[in-house]
Amino acid sequence: MAKIPRVLIVEDDEIIANLITLMLEAKGYAVAGKTGSGEEAIRKAAELDPDLILMDINLNGQMDGVTAALYIFKLFHYPIIFLTAICDDNLIERAKNAQPYGYILKPFSDRDLASNVKIALYNHDIKKKYLDNYPIGTPQKIMDLLDVIIMTDTKGKIIFFNPYAGHFLDLPDNQILMTHWREVMMFINDQTDEQLEDPIPEVVKQQLVVTYEFNAAVVNRAGKRRKASITARPVKDDDNNLLGIFLYIREKTPQQIKMANLK
Repeated sequence: MAKIPRVLIVEDDEIIANLITLMLEAKGYAVAGKTGSGEEAIRKAAELDPDLILMDINLNGQMDGVTAALYIFKLFHYPIIFLTAICDDNLIERAKNAQPYGYILKPFSDRDLASNVKIALYNHDIKKKYLDNYPIGTPQKIMDLLDVIIMTDTKGKIIFFNPYAGHFLDLPDNQILMTHWREVMMFINDQTDEQLEDPIPEVVKQQLVVTYEFNAAVVNRAGKRRKASITARPVKDDDNNLLGIFLYIREKTPQQIKMANLK
């Protein structure tokens, strides 16, 4: 039996979101999930692994649909169709950077929606063979990994984190997402307790990887300290522009700590 395509709906108008759900299900598609914010859509995309995302451009919250789509497509390669009631040259120019597979103007019919979804799924099936490797790993690997994976914007504001990061930070999602990373944890020298320099500005300035490997520890907001290796590296878009910063934190095992102390 052929797989039923699953669609993530990103729409802050509940009535429209429910109408889209009915339209999709009537055409044989499944709804993987719904959300009304761009920042939540990034994490939902990795969590739900949809075949397609329908993205409203004007959303409540700190991130609009174009920005969310840019991160989602670059990080996870999910195909995106924009939904909007506004059509102007500036918006279309911004939307192009997210490489959308369609652009549907509201109001739209079930025929408009179904034809765009069908074409987008077909085109992505062809295109995905030629996409670059995932810049921070496949969605499934990231979500299952027992290491901290965090993506920030170029200012250091957290736009994505994996489930283990939430456990590591011991905070609810709404106190992590769209918060500057230094508000939820500190990087310190484990020997002197001095705070380590914020790696984000250096990565942004030099466009190079910054690593804290020796005598480094992470302290979360509750004060829990863990010895860890910390890596910050740039993530760029297809035009080589800086898209954000990838933070990878791996807690050191007792054996690794012992071996380091022997050196």
